[in-house]
Amino acid sequence: MKGMVLVTGASGFIGPGLCRRLQADGRWVRAVMRRRTAGPWDEAVTLDLGREALPAHLLADIDCIFHLAGKAHALAAGPEAEAEEEYRLANCRSTLDLLAAARSEGVRGFVYFSSVKAMGGGTADAPTPEGPYGRSKLAAERAVLTSGAVPHPVVLRPSLVYGPHPKGYLELLIRAVRAGWFPPLPELGNGRSMIHRDDLAQAAVLCAALPQARGRTYVVTDGTPYSTRRIYECILEALDRRAPRWNLPIGLLRLAALGGDGIGRLRGRRLPFDSEVLEKLTGAACYDGTAIRQELGFQSRRTLRDSMAEMVATTRR
Repeated sequence: MKGMVLVTGASGFIGPGLCRRLQADGRWVRAVMRRRTAGPWDEAVTLDLGREALPAHLLADIDCIFHLAGKAHALAAGPEAEAEEEYRLANCRSTLDLLAAARSEGVRGFVYFSSVKAMGGGTADAPTPEGPYGRSKLAAERAVLTSGAVPHPVVLRPSLVYGPHPKGYLELLIRAVRAGWFPPLPELGNGRSMIHRDDLAQAAVLCAALPQARGRTYVVTDGTPYSTRRIYECILEALDRRAPRWNLPIGLLRLAALGGDGIGRLRGRRLPFDSEVLEKLTGAACYDGTAIRQELGFQSRRTLRDSMAEMVATTRR
């Protein structure tokens, strides 16, 4: 990988760490973001990808694009037709625009940050995405790999990404446990694959640099599935608290979730706890990240347990 790179979504949860890693490796970083902010990059460009035309020469002298920008998955995304269009613009249109510009400017590499949601309930080779988010991610993946716009395309499918200032599922879980209202669930064995954002940055750099990554799609995990109970205990440990000696029966939670479903239908909007939230807490989401370890020598350096104290300290109250 040569000197100049473009990172979209640079100011998001994953972007700053990736930019910092690229700069440490001697790369000159042009960062794209919707609102200008300071960060570990050499040049910042404000742009709403998918909705605004790319500025002339955005990719001039760029060797590789790291495309993180897009609309993230949300449990409640509004009416499906509206969500479909939002995800299409943010995840598909933005990717197609970048690919077209990359072809014109002779960019060598394109590392696309997709999601395990692109697989849905299927496999890596036979994905069956559910919902507009997963469909938009899979469509963007296929464009990257089949367009012929760059000679070195790679797709990354990260599992749940963790690190300081956590977002989404982990942020809500930490806040709930710290506030004392998260119930002590029993061990359900519902493994969930995860990856630290610094390790994900390492994986992306490997994919951009190594020729054997060309045209490949890699699932990225830290190799350890975490159950909800184990995550709960890690949070308590970081808070210097002990787990209660009793567990809340899972049957009671299922009843409460059904009640939330019914009340939500009557009120016309979802409650904070319903069957979808329960599935998020108790369902399994395990993925196989063997390929990137075997083919590229990727090894994760961080674990959820050794990262949890920093995550708890940086989660808003």
